[in-house]
Amino acid sequence: MSALSASTTRPARTPLRLLVIGLSVVVAAAFCPPAATAGDPGHSGDSPYRGRVLSLMRHMTLKQKVGQLLVIEVAGRDATTVSDAAKAVNQRLYGVDTPAEAIAKYQPGGVIYYSTRVACTGCASDDNIGDPAQVATLSNGLQSAALARPSHIPLQVSVDQEGGALVARFLAPATQMPGNMALGADRSVQDAYDSAQVIGEELKSVGVTQDYAPVSDVNINPNNPVIGIRSIGGDANLVSDLASAQVKGYHAGGVSAVAKHFPGHGDTGVDSHFGLPQVTHSLEQFHAIDLPPFQADIAAGVDTIMTAHVVFPAVDPSGAPATMSHRILTGVLRDELGFKGLIVTDALDMAGATSTYPPDVAPVQAILAGADQLLVPPQMDTAYGAVLDAVRNGTISEQRLDASVYRILLHKYQHGIFAHPMVDAASAPTIMGAPDHLAAAQAITDRTTTLVKNDAGLLPLAAGPRKVLVAGWGVGTTRGIADAMAARGATTQVLESGTTPSATQVDAAVAAAQGNDIVVVSTNNAYAVDASTGQPTASAAAQTRLVRALLATGKPVVVAAMRNPYDVASFPEAPTVLDTFGYTADQVESLVRVLFGEVNPSGRLPVTIPRSDGTGALFGFGHGLGY
Repeated sequence: MSALSASTTRPARTPLRLLVIGLSVVVAAAFCPPAATAGDPGHSGDSPYRGRVLSLMRHMTLKQKVGQLLVIEVAGRDATTVSDAAKAVNQRLYGVDTPAEAIAKYQPGGVIYYSTRVACTGCASDDNIGDPAQVATLSNGLQSAALARPSHIPLQVSVDQEGGALVARFLAPATQMPGNMALGADRSVQDAYDSAQVIGEELKSVGVTQDYAPVSDVNINPNNPVIGIRSIGGDANLVSDLASAQVKGYHAGGVSAVAKHFPGHGDTGVDSHFGLPQVTHSLEQFHAIDLPPFQADIAAGVDTIMTAHVVFPAVDPSGAPATMSHRILTGVLRDELGFKGLIVTDALDMAGATSTYPPDVAPVQAILAGADQLLVPPQMDTAYGAVLDAVRNGTISEQRLDASVYRILLHKYQHGIFAHPMVDAASAPTIMGAPDHLAAAQAITDRTTTLVKNDAGLLPLAAGPRKVLVAGWGVGTTRGIADAMAARGATTQVLESGTTPSATQVDAAVAAAQGNDIVVVSTNNAYAVDASTGQPTASAAAQTRLVRALLATGKPVVVAAMRNPYDVASFPEAPTVLDTFGYTADQVESLVRVLFGEVNPSGRLPVTIPRSDGTGALFGFGHGLGY
């Protein structure tokens, strides 16, 4: 019989019966805890849960323990009833039809929700996320499936909800907070805390127990292709202050936080979804730049840290990615920093892991390095079997396995997942997108917009009739800007040209500018550089041509960098430039409020913007103008 076979002959259990069974196990463990021995995992300070965890572990099979290491994806919006498309995904991944059947097969420690996955080769489209009541019902269904297994262990339910425009699995009606680099421009510890608390409260309402946030990388590479505005900024102290505040905010909101990506992904020129980046920092730089935010997160009580698929030769000369590096995960994170919580890998189906380690090797090496949780390993049967075999043949000792299982179970007890695995699906819609959450998001966002240049004194604009051309990147962005300006009396024309405007589109924008009083042009990574050539990407070059052509018309031009703040270095002659650090609806609204002086811009650059010729800084960290 396969190591993954699950009995299908057990009588059906109702949710009430499941809860009674689960409660009986918890009560038995609480009142009949075994005496801890010297060889048991954990510490006496783990009271009052240590006895319960040890009791549970002594009744677990080896297969159940290995299952707890897994965090899997599942396809579909319901645990037991899914579309044909979702069935096909589940069949391809696991050989089963439904999420509940995947839970029964692997008895995993956790699941991760996705909407669609586009950042890895061959990723599934899981389509887990619809309206709040649906997600809450899915969460309850998955928990029921987990509690139906003989171990009766609830799931950790995770998601990537970082805030901002880039990594947000829950869109409207969920509240869209401004994101990390915008918070870095705001500089407010309180706003960072409040933002995380709102996200946490909304995730908790739909049954999510853990958020893979905050990003604690210090982005000092303007050409970082994967972090950018996901980072708070380029200063280790600023990142430390705001990331640790977010840790506390997520916890206050009712979910556990996950600091990522250890040991630091902020100075890479390769996206680890598609390759294996190398960080060339010296040990001195490592301790001054990369480590401080994670140290601050640990001091703030973070109990999970995610690894990075990056090579860090100064720390581990072997060339092993951090996810598979004992020197980094155990030597630095465990021993040097004293971290006692969970270590979860970044997704193991990313090229940063798969390009170096086969699917039967990566999971074993990650555990040997010190990881506790294996996030979406490719070829799940292979990964599960490899870890099981590694324990059986002694490559992974039972003591090492038990240490991870203990930490996982302790985490679930400490965060109340055993006590309260289910949520009220009927109340979720009243919490996600609640009016006070939406108001907080706009208020915080209004404190993030940064005025970089106002050389001609064009801003603030007076409300009233004028003809405005809104050009550049983003269908929703350009239309949102135009609508907000129209609400203030303008007559608008929109010419959206995507990330790579053609010569024809540039000519059309120039012609349209002649018939308008003012031009607002939005950009998205107009400073991006091709790592293989050192030259601007085709998109960056095309956007720069558009901006310069509009400037040459002699019409007043406002440039709004809607993603990374470095775009101004590609057209330093532009007299009026603002940074929004994202393109949520609130960030578009805040931009227009600043344009009209309804909000006095208070954002300050959380990074240094270099000159394009490499001769130093064009605008320094902390720069920002007001009215």
